[in-house]
Amino acid sequence: METRDTSLPIIRPEIPSAKVTAMMSDDECFQNATLRPVAKLQNDLLLAVFKEYVRRHKNVFYGLSVQKRLDFVEHAILRDSKFRSSLKGIIIGQFTLQEYKAYTQNYSALNKRMMNLIKERIKSNIQLLEHA
Repeated sequence: METRDTSLPIIRPEIPSAKVTAMMSDDECFQNATLRPVAKLQNDLLLAVFKEYVRRHKNVFYGLSVQKRLDFVEHAILRDSKFRSSLKGIIIGQFTLQEYKAYTQNYSALNKRMMNLIKERIKSNIQLLEHA
């Protein structure tokens, strides 16, 4: 019987550009080996959660210019602690126990990396975020 810790890494997408080398810091290794694949795996959910966030804020996002939309994404992730916590949960929930233990060793720096990845992932999909 497969355990959660053996199943989770198997379902993650491979990211050829996410190399892990001996010259990298522990945080950079964790980002490339865990955060980037998990963020890519969770991409559709991250976008759905952001769309719901926009809906709860009266859909003002859809009336903004592209630059203002990018600023909106930035502001939502940096300033709204409840939203940020929700996004963190979406990513952390996909960690193995070993990855979670590694995360807790330097969670502050890894949270910054995580939020930057999520922010860039949402921004790169901005054209998909149209009013439905």
